[in-house]
Amino acid sequence: MGDYQRLYIGGEWIVPVQGGVFETIDPSDESILAQVAAATSEDIDLAVCAARKAFDEGDWPRWTGAQRAQVLRRIADGIRTRQDALAAIEVRDNGKPLPEALWDIADTAGCFDFYAGLAESSALHHEQAISLSDGRFNSSVIKEPVGVVAAIIPWNFPMLMASWKVAPALAAGCTVVLKPSELTPLTALELARIADQAGLPAGVLNVVTGLGREAGAPLAEHPDVDKIAFTGSVPTGRKIMQAAAAEIKNISLELGGKSPFVIFADSDLDAAVEWILFGIFWNQGQVCSATSRVLVERALYPALLERLIAVTEEIQIGQGFTEGVKLGPLVSQGQLDKVLEAVAAGQQEGARLVSGGTRPAHLEKGYYFTPAIFADVPEQSSIWREEIFGPVVCLRTFDTEAEAIRLANDSPFGLAAAVMSRDIPRCERVARRFRAGIVWVNCSQPTFVEAPWGGYKQSGIGRELGEWGYNNYLETKQITRYDGGRWGWYLDSAG
Repeated sequence: MGDYQRLYIGGEWIVPVQGGVFETIDPSDESILAQVAAATSEDIDLAVCAARKAFDEGDWPRWTGAQRAQVLRRIADGIRTRQDALAAIEVRDNGKPLPEALWDIADTAGCFDFYAGLAESSALHHEQAISLSDGRFNSSVIKEPVGVVAAIIPWNFPMLMASWKVAPALAAGCTVVLKPSELTPLTALELARIADQAGLPAGVLNVVTGLGREAGAPLAEHPDVDKIAFTGSVPTGRKIMQAAAAEIKNISLELGGKSPFVIFADSDLDAAVEWILFGIFWNQGQVCSATSRVLVERALYPALLERLIAVTEEIQIGQGFTEGVKLGPLVSQGQLDKVLEAVAAGQQEGARLVSGGTRPAHLEKGYYFTPAIFADVPEQSSIWREEIFGPVVCLRTFDTEAEAIRLANDSPFGLAAAVMSRDIPRCERVARRFRAGIVWVNCSQPTFVEAPWGGYKQSGIGRELGEWGYNNYLETKQITRYDGGRWGWYLDSAG
């Protein structure tokens, strides 16, 4: 592994002020993967000051979108050039299977390319004239970068989640302090190297690694941060929101979910099982939008449950570099413990555990977990209502479309939802009744950089990706001009 004991601040690689490091662990065998620089509040202040100076005094916010796009495309090219190496780091740092990691890195490069295109788009940057009722005035609206962005990202898609924030922020002309999860910090530091080699001006992107309480909290609370962009858990999101409220900071939050998947009896059985598997077991179920609550029309339920159990028990579990592995380890011992506790709670609350839910006997080391299927899950049980963030799927039946919609929407979350049926008008009807920001019809989890991402209720505030994600990093300014000669409000009336 490379040297990860320095922070990237102001275009330089520096040792943390207090000289601290922390260890990142390979979840497949519990070995120490790397010693990583541990930032504290002093380092956060240096990083924010560097970003502030680059925004207030530097050229980046004043470059044209086309100029910024050139740098973003060089970053994308740098990611593609190193795709295999970056994917290998993600496998070891996060645990996901190599094919998934390769897919993530390709999507990361694509994200930078997409926002390079938006930076160039004249339709998003032209000054818009406003028609006013008083002809003595003319007014226009322009968009400007919001300023210094604190981007705090999770561990489930480390480099991809970085791109979802860094790429649109840079495209808009902002400067960024990026704080990755302490569980998976390595590819964020690699992104800093790539950005530096691509010619990104000093201070425009700063990467600080460290623990949440020592680095994340000071970043969220820093008075010179103009915007906080956070992806992670609801409890941490609440703390971020409280920190932002002190100075009324601009904020966007992409939080948790407990997404429903409604499957009607006319659905193709194999297609339904395939999308259930992908919807909850992809990335070991460590996906905020995972369709973990499966509602099956009663007539299809027995056959679907039987088929789902059979296929799930054939899934190969193991180290991410092993060919054929579909499920790697969970990211950490702490995450494994949470999932095991959730499974135990589900059983105590009356849900039937019909497959998995234990540590695999053949793997002595690593944070492995056999994918769990719960049947006939009570509506008020914790595993039906609370996010588990692991490969645990909960099933129950419904009898009518109205009941399915009620059960689907009965949640404090509203990130995503899915519906499956051969009756397309019914799918469209149900899709519009879901209280969720992302809806899939006859599929689950496909994600595209061009389309908005975000949820209702406790699943967050704002949208990422597409033009919506770009607008997250822009402020709207009105400029009104007086063309009518002397105004005379005071001098004329004063005589």
